[in-house]
Amino acid sequence: MKSDLIVNWDALSRADWDRLHAAAGAAMQQDWAYGDAMRTASSRARVLRAHITRADGETLAIAQIVSRAFAGLARLALCTLGPVWIGEVSAADRRRAHKALKAALPLPRPRLLVVTPDAEDAGAAGVKGFSRVMTGDATVLVDLAPEPEALRAALDPKWRNKLGKAEKSAIRAQRGGTKPAQYRWLLEAETAQRAKRGYRALPPDLTEAWQQSRLAACPQDKSGGLALYRASEANNACAGMLFLLHGSRATYHIGWTNEVGRSNAAHNLLLWTAMLELREQGVKELDLGGVNTQSGAGIARFKIGTGGRVLQRAGSYV
Repeated sequence: MKSDLIVNWDALSRADWDRLHAAAGAAMQQDWAYGDAMRTASSRARVLRAHITRADGETLAIAQIVSRAFAGLARLALCTLGPVWIGEVSAADRRRAHKALKAALPLPRPRLLVVTPDAEDAGAAGVKGFSRVMTGDATVLVDLAPEPEALRAALDPKWRNKLGKAEKSAIRAQRGGTKPAQYRWLLEAETAQRAKRGYRALPPDLTEAWQQSRLAACPQDKSGGLALYRASEANNACAGMLFLLHGSRATYHIGWTNEVGRSNAAHNLLLWTAMLELREQGVKELDLGGVNTQSGAGIARFKIGTGGRVLQRAGSYV
């Protein structure tokens, strides 16, 4: 039976996309600026933005897809932490939307669409019955709506004790500027840390491309969708954290610290400072990014210690 859903490609304006994305409190990977950054990072990447509606024109979802050539023959298309559902959408309608999206994908065959829902339950996400090709990652989501006293009370006692230690130490936390020259030191420090420890993360170049895209859409927001926090002792940087801002949500992007910062629990102080300031700025939820209790147990404990909710995503489906 022919679907009554309509999939339009690259037809929605930037302003309308940003409005729907912000209202849904959607993930960073579905922000328009993320697509722009991916295209900047790789000339071979193609960004497709779908607007899924019912026959009466009511918006059901938006979905940003990044496509690249795979093995020189096929196109691999990734819809990461999407689609973004607009309003209340039943599991049955989500399943129908996934099928419509796959059928309407404007790429030559052979092609493969991989969808990674920003959800825990495959059935509710509308992918039950699809083939899972990868297990889901986990993240920690911190609800910033409660009052500061309640947020502090929700911290793990050990985490809260480290925060108290940092507050009594000689280090000071402050929000930094967001011109590239003002945060490039953190990108360079984190890149060196990444090479030393042998882990992978989003490319540092994404930061500036993200900022340029956000500024293009909203020139009056001089931060460009970034929030930088720096911890210093005697004016010497000992830790830093960078967050990407998107609508009512913020996502942890990059962090670094040295021995002075570690011994004084600088990251506890920075993250707590960010939680309070972002809350005042109108951010409702903070995504702390992936947690891995096996290879990154210490980082996982740090993130979970904030009192946030652990979201174990369902996985990737074709």
